[in-house]
Order: sequence, then structure tokens, then C-alpha cells
Amino acid sequence: MSERKLRLPEALIFDMDGTLFETDTLLVPVHHRVFETLREERLYEHETPPVERLLSCLGMLLEDIWRQVMPDSTEAARKRADVLLLQYELEGLASGEGELYPHVEATLRELKQRGMKLFVASNGLEDYVKGVARYKGIAELFDGLYSAGEYATASKVDLVARLLQDHGIQSAWMVGDRSSDVEAGKGNGLEAIGCAYATYGRAAELDGADALIGDFRELIKLLDT
Repeated sequence: MSERKLRLPEALIFDMDGTLFETDTLLVPVHHRVFETLREERLYEHETPPVERLLSCLGMLLEDIWRQVMPDSTEAARKRADVLLLQYELEGLASGEGELYPHVEATLRELKQRGMKLFVASNGLEDYVKGVARYKGIAELFDGLYSAGEYATASKVDLVARLLQDHGIQSAWMVGDRSSDVEAGKGNGLEAIGCAYATYGRAAELDGADALIGDFRELIKLLDT
């Protein structure tokens, strides 16, 4: 854990993938199912792209993800992939697939007990973000679950701005694992906490964060100092 002097926040805003949810525990089997179906439906003729390519795009908007993952695809294939990805993710969550990162639930509960307002701000689809929270038993801990899919925001900076305005939040920490999370914090005058335990991004993505944590429980230590 490393930090500069931080202001005590009234709220914590979390990214979902790579921050609260260990996405590859769900996404690896889903990825293969999506491309098997696309080939069966004659929408994609190539080999399944490496799942690492998809994981490295987490945090982007979905339309940008597919351009990176399958640049040689048609718009019809990308639109169908949107539908299949969500369908298979929700089926996987319903059957118990996917894991939160270690200590996430217990730490969120402690933060809630301390009177902290908790939010999610994700570039994912609404049903996916809410589905993860519901199936993993943490939905009731949050004061709001914000997603680019629900609010049609062009960037996470805009999404967090909407959240802050809706709830009258004056001070908060933005907690996430990607450069988009650091930008969302800085672009709204918030402190940014970088989650260095996630493996999806590159370490340089967290340049500019006010603090780095290697374990989710370190959020409690940051608040106490």
C-alpha cells in the first residue's frame, strides 16, 4: 500500500470488473461460448481470439471492446456478441460462476457499518453490473449501481459526474484498476485509489492514482490513517 495524504471521504465509488469482481472467473468460459455461437450462426468465421485480449479490454465501453477483440468482424457480429455476452454472463452468474476478490464482501460490510456511502460506477451493461451485485450478495450494500449501459455515458468521467450530482456527494474516493478509473476520479476532483492486485491492466494504467492498494482490506487502513 502506498499513499499520499488523503481527505476523508463521505462516499466510496467502485469500479466493478477487476476491482470488486474477479472477472476472469466468469469470463473465460463465457468468451469461448460466445465465439462458438457466432461461428454456428455464420457471423464469425475465424478462430476464437485469445481470451487475454478480452480481459485486457475490461474497463472500456463494449463497442470499443469488440473492435479490439475482433477487428475483422462485421457490425452484425459485434451486435450479436453484445447479446450473447450478456446472456451467457447472466447464465453463468445464476449457476454460481464468478468470484469476488478476496475480502471484498467483508470489507464492504465494514465500510457500510462505518456509515460510508458506497456506489458502483462501471462501463459495463446495466443488467451485468446489477447481476454481479445481486448474485454475489452485495447489492444491498450500495446506495447506487451506475453503469454506462444504463446512463448511456460516453466516458466514466461523465458517469461519475452524474452519480455525484444525483446524490449530492461532495467528497469521495474513486476506487478502480484502470486508467479510466483514475481519470474518472481526477476529472471530478476526487481522490483515486488504484487496485494493484488486478492483473487485467498494466501497472502504468494506475499512474496518477493518489494511493495504491494490493489487498482490498487496505481501504480500511487508508481510512484509518
